[in-house]
Amino acid sequence: MFMIRAIVRPEKTNVILAELNGAGFPAVTKMDVVGRGKQRGVKVGEVVYDEIPKELLMLVVQDEKDKDDVISIIAKYAKTGEKGAFGDGKIFVTPVEEAYTISSGAKGL
Repeated sequence: MFMIRAIVRPEKTNVILAELNGAGFPAVTKMDVVGRGKQRGVKVGEVVYDEIPKELLMLVVQDEKDKDDVISIIAKYAKTGEKGAFGDGKIFVTPVEEAYTISSGAKGL
């Protein structure tokens, strides 16, 4: 199993979630977050905005193929324009050793 965490622009979230759902990945946790990436924020005149609003999407998938499919969907729909832009986001993937459903105690997804 793999956990995929994607930090994306808030205006891209709805289309990403719709595409993930349509591809068979309906279970997603979404959180409002703030932060900055390599660009160190945005400077407007003399003011620097270094807490940029983003969305964190988090999901766990069963296998390598699902991982690749989810990454492909997120990367495609999170990108701004043809080439993308600074601030489009980041995708992180980590292995998951075990998962349990709280209500039933069942192990696995």
